[in-house]
Amino acid sequence: MPSLVFATSNAHKTQEVRAMMPGFDISDLRDHPGLILPEETGETFEANAIIKAAGGSAHLPGLLVLADDSGLEVDALGGAPGVRSARYSGENATDASNREKLKLEIAKLPGSPALTARFRCCMALVRDGRTLHVAHGTVEGCLITQEQGAGGFGYDPLFVPEGFEDTFGVLPAETKNQLSHRARALAQMSAWMRENL
Repeated sequence: MPSLVFATSNAHKTQEVRAMMPGFDISDLRDHPGLILPEETGETFEANAIIKAAGGSAHLPGLLVLADDSGLEVDALGGAPGVRSARYSGENATDASNREKLKLEIAKLPGSPALTARFRCCMALVRDGRTLHVAHGTVEGCLITQEQGAGGFGYDPLFVPEGFEDTFGVLPAETKNQLSHRARALAQMSAWMRENL
């Protein structure tokens, strides 16, 4: 079984990746205490994914290191929070404080704008400092301003994917794992890995 280190300490993300990549032995940064990733200074999701994967790879010679950077883009907010999604409400941001800030920013918008939005994900695979492959995924949808559901994480309770009436906070994990931005990027990455590694 191929080994892969997913460069995150987010147990929710690791759980999603394990569910979507059967046949891979997947660990994450919780299994490598002391490994600190470099700061995400990129201006794009792709740049940040590569920074994280390369940073992990520098400490894990010979191992495949996968990293993702993902976030929410709200059209009426000019694409915000975008690459700042995880830190939208400040350096000590939590999922709840980020959602509160997003709702406040939406409330400032004039009129009743259409709250079209998307989750975007980029994944980078690195080994020994070399970027092997980059994959992208998006899921379109819209925002609601009253949180719905306690499932998922991040902005999930506010995001209704296209073709559904419930948020990612309500939809079963199995459904989210079939259509999410991370699922789509991971499907591309997994296919590439099976063909090339």
